[in-house]
Amino acid sequence: MVKTMQPLIISRKGHSISRKQVNPNALRTLYRLRDYGFIAYLVGGCVRDLLLKRTPTDFDVATNATPAQIKRLFRNCRLVGRRFRLAHLHFKDDIIEVSTFRAAAPADEVDPDTDTEGTGLGKKLPRHLTDDEGMVLRDNIFGTPEEDALRRDFTINALAYNIVDFSVIDYSTGLSDLEERIIRLIGDPFVRFTEDPVRMLRAIRFAASHNFVIEPVTWETLCVLSPNIFRAAPARLYEELLKLFQFGSARPVLSLMDGSGLLAALFPRFSQWMHEKSNHLTLVQTNLECLDDLYHSGMPSSPALFLAVLFGPSLEEETLVRHRDGIPRQQALDNASAIFRDEFCKTVCMPARVGDRLRRIIAFQPSLHRMPPRRPAVLVNRPEFADALAYLRISAVTRGEHRPALEWWDAFLSNVPSVVCPEQPNNVAPAKRRRKRRRRRPHSVQVAAPP
Repeated sequence: MVKTMQPLIISRKGHSISRKQVNPNALRTLYRLRDYGFIAYLVGGCVRDLLLKRTPTDFDVATNATPAQIKRLFRNCRLVGRRFRLAHLHFKDDIIEVSTFRAAAPADEVDPDTDTEGTGLGKKLPRHLTDDEGMVLRDNIFGTPEEDALRRDFTINALAYNIVDFSVIDYSTGLSDLEERIIRLIGDPFVRFTEDPVRMLRAIRFAASHNFVIEPVTWETLCVLSPNIFRAAPARLYEELLKLFQFGSARPVLSLMDGSGLLAALFPRFSQWMHEKSNHLTLVQTNLECLDDLYHSGMPSSPALFLAVLFGPSLEEETLVRHRDGIPRQQALDNASAIFRDEFCKTVCMPARVGDRLRRIIAFQPSLHRMPPRRPAVLVNRPEFADALAYLRISAVTRGEHRPALEWWDAFLSNVPSVVCPEQPNNVAPAKRRRKRRRRRPHSVQVAAPP
C-alpha cells in the first residue's frame, strides 16, 4: 500500500492554470457536479500539461459521484468499461471522461451501479480482481480523492485542479518531478508494472513526448519486466502503439523501446531484422524522423502510413528476396505481408482494414516509380494514393531513391506543365477511355412454312 502524506495545495496565485485554458465542456461538467454537492476535480494528464504550458489533448474529470449517480445527473452520459467503470459525457464536439475516485477496499462490497435505490442491497459483484500473477482485471472500488491520486501510475499524473477554489492539489511528488522532468512511478515499480503492463509503454511515451528522464529504479524494473508486455490486452496495445508513434515523438520512442527490450518483446522478428545490419537501424530511425516532421508540420499520419514507415523497409526487403527466387512480386508481397500480420497479431490487435491498407501502400510503389506513370489521373483517385505518395516522399528523403518520380508527381498534382515528364506531351489531358461499340444483334427472320 502506498504511504500517504499531507497533500500540497497550491493556491490560484501560485500556479499558471487559468479557466480560459480548460475545455468549456469540462468546465460545465465540473460546475454541474459541484452544484449538486459532489467533489469534482480535473485530474491526470490535462493538469500536467497545463502546468507545462502545453495544450492538453483530453480533459478528464474525477468525482466522488458513482457511475450510476453520474448517469442520472447527465442525460448525455454513457457508461463504459469493465476493468474500470467510466462515464463518457457526449457533447457535440467531444467526449468528457468522468471517473469515480478509487481506492483499495474489500472485494465483497455492494456495487453502486446495481444498487440503484441506495439501500445497500444491490447485487454483489467482484469489484477488484487480479490474475495469479498480480495483473488487475477489474478495479471498481471507490474511495477518497487522495486514495484515487495514489492509485494512479506516475507522480506527474497524480495532480488535481479543484474547481471550487481553483487550486492545484499534489498528493505525491508530482510538482517537484515536473520541475526536475522525471518520470517516477507511485509505489513499488515491480508491483505497479505487474498490475498493468501497459504502464511500461506509457512511461516510454511520456518520457519521449515531454523530453523527460525515467527515474533509474523505474527504468531498471521496466527493462526486467518488458517481456511481460504480451500479457496486456491486444486492443489496448494497438491503441498505445498509435499514441507512441503518431504524435511527433516516434524517433525517441524507438530508442527507448529498443533499449528497454519492449520492441523485441512485441516484435521479435522485426527487432532481429533491425539489428542485422547497421543501415537497417539508421533507415528506420530516419523514417521515423520524417514521420515526426509530418506531424509537426500539421499533417499527422494515418495508422497504415505509420505502420508502413516503421515496418515497410523490412517488408520490401523480404518481398525482394522472394521475388528473386522466382515468385511474382505481388505474390511475394502478399506472402511477406501475411507473415508480418501473423507475428504482429500475436500480441497486438491490428484491424484487418489497416493491415490491408499497409499492404496496398507497399504494392502501390512500383506504379508511382514508373516514368511516366500509366494513367496517373486514375491512380490519384485510388483510396491509398495519399498514403502511398507520403511513403514515396519519405523514401526519397531517407534513401535518396526515386526522386525524379516524386518530382514528377509533385508537378502533376500542382498542374505545372513545364516540368511534366518529356515522354508525355505538355497540356495533354489524360486520354479518355474509348467506349466499346456494341454489335447489333441481327433480327430474327421468320420463314413461313411452305404451303
